[in-house]
Amino acid sequence: MTGKPAKNQAEAGRIIISVDAMGGDAGPAVVVAGIDMSAQKNPDIGFILHGPAEQLQPLVAKKRALKGRVEIRDVRDVVTMEDKPSQVMRNGKGTSMWSALEAVKNGEAGGAVSCGNTGALMALSMLRLRKLPGINRPAIAILWPSLNPQGFNVMLDVGADVKADAEDLLQYALMGTSYVRNSMDIACPRVGLLNVGTEEHKGRAELKEAFGLIADNAAQASYEFVGFVEGSDIPGNAVDVIVTDGFTGNVAIKTGEGTARVMRTALREAFQYSFLSKIAALLAMTSLKRLSKRMDPRRVNGGVFLGLNGTVVKSHGGADATGVSAAVKLAFRLAQHGFAEKLAARVASAGAHTQDNTASRTPRAATEKD
Repeated sequence: MTGKPAKNQAEAGRIIISVDAMGGDAGPAVVVAGIDMSAQKNPDIGFILHGPAEQLQPLVAKKRALKGRVEIRDVRDVVTMEDKPSQVMRNGKGTSMWSALEAVKNGEAGGAVSCGNTGALMALSMLRLRKLPGINRPAIAILWPSLNPQGFNVMLDVGADVKADAEDLLQYALMGTSYVRNSMDIACPRVGLLNVGTEEHKGRAELKEAFGLIADNAAQASYEFVGFVEGSDIPGNAVDVIVTDGFTGNVAIKTGEGTARVMRTALREAFQYSFLSKIAALLAMTSLKRLSKRMDPRRVNGGVFLGLNGTVVKSHGGADATGVSAAVKLAFRLAQHGFAEKLAARVASAGAHTQDNTASRTPRAATEKD
């Protein structure tokens, strides 16, 4: 297939999502199954699928829901999980990942989805899409199951960069609140800064500085800053956005994933312990299914790269069709709301406000010194 299907889809009013078919651990069959699930649920979505045509065409042809809704871009090379980001930046032009991002850069798609190498995807995204003006470090934002009415909190950064100074943390707060507004329809999100305690005197120097910056920008950026929060607040209902550096955030999500696996295994073993426990499991089956669905990590699969000139969603490398469909749904929703444009405007406005505050403080400081 060539460029005509994507053009026809756009003319039909569909939002096009660019998908790297080759990045997942399970290969393109799972990716195609995932976009097929999305197509069945959503008549307003279309796809540009990137990878070797001889592999993708038979897979797409088997899915009735994808008829007339997929353009295949024939690219031969693949970014593997072992590839170093620096190597991919130099030699990745012929890969499915590069091609998927290029479609977003050229305005052919509203967002990109890839299950591939996270470091390489971030590196190529920065190379092809570029950072938004005023953004120092892009961040990866994820949805975390919580006790809030919306069912999730947003946390960032979770691994785009292990470092973050006070200005970076302020930018994360701004990007996180914009993400929550557009993905959860919360007009005034509550923001918390992750620390080792809630007291203002605790934490590293950059956290204390970030505390002041985030507080100063709250009114102008229309969010509520609740101050420092702890790890126990990540799945709680005290905040909607948790701001942290990439090292801490990545450790937190990996710890959460591991804890969830232990709990599922322990619960399964408990209900299989005896005949009576098996009967209890049967009686509780409806409630257990509801709990399993709520805690299913596949439903929140997809980390959004924030701070770029375009929407990029990173799906878990081991995602199944349900997980891929969830990542596609997220990319579609953000494209539907014009998230990239709104985020750019929000960052630009906040940057001007911060500069005005800095300029207004300088003369006063000089006067006091005199």
